[in-house]
Amino acid sequence: MRAKLPTRHLTPAKAGFTFIELILVMALLVAMISVAAPMLSEFFRGRTLDSEARRLLALTRAAQVRAVSEGLPMLLWVDANEHTYGLEQETPPRDGDSRALEFELDENLLLEAVKANPVPVRGKSLPAIRFLPEGVVDESSPTVLQLTAMDSSTLWLVQSTNRVNYEIRNIHP
Repeated sequence: MRAKLPTRHLTPAKAGFTFIELILVMALLVAMISVAAPMLSEFFRGRTLDSEARRLLALTRAAQVRAVSEGLPMLLWVDANEHTYGLEQETPPRDGDSRALEFELDENLLLEAVKANPVPVRGKSLPAIRFLPEGVVDESSPTVLQLTAMDSSTLWLVQSTNRVNYEIRNIHP
């Protein structure tokens, strides 16, 4: 039989933190956040440019699909002055294009159609990409859309060599 050693009742250590420890931890968190905040804002600014370029690219694909399915030319127009862009039929019915889309550009971004010939859209003369019912882009359409953020970072939507669709590029085409 083993000898049983006497056990002492130990008092548990204090649970929790002192007020001073909490203040020190909070001060460290504030210091880390103040260092990381500028980097995070730069990250989110870049994400805004990227997500807007992807939305614009998706709109080019939607315009192409709609032109083919409806058998009518579609216009993806850009209004740089109003910070808007959208999609509608080239010649909408008298009561308007019920499937027309309009998007507002983020206030920190600029969208420009490079070397574009303006066409009449919504009572204005605006640059527009014209998608034909055959699924190709009209020759008179701009081949490059430039999307620029306030920090001068730029993405380009560039027409592919086969003139069927557009792609995003981060270097000047």
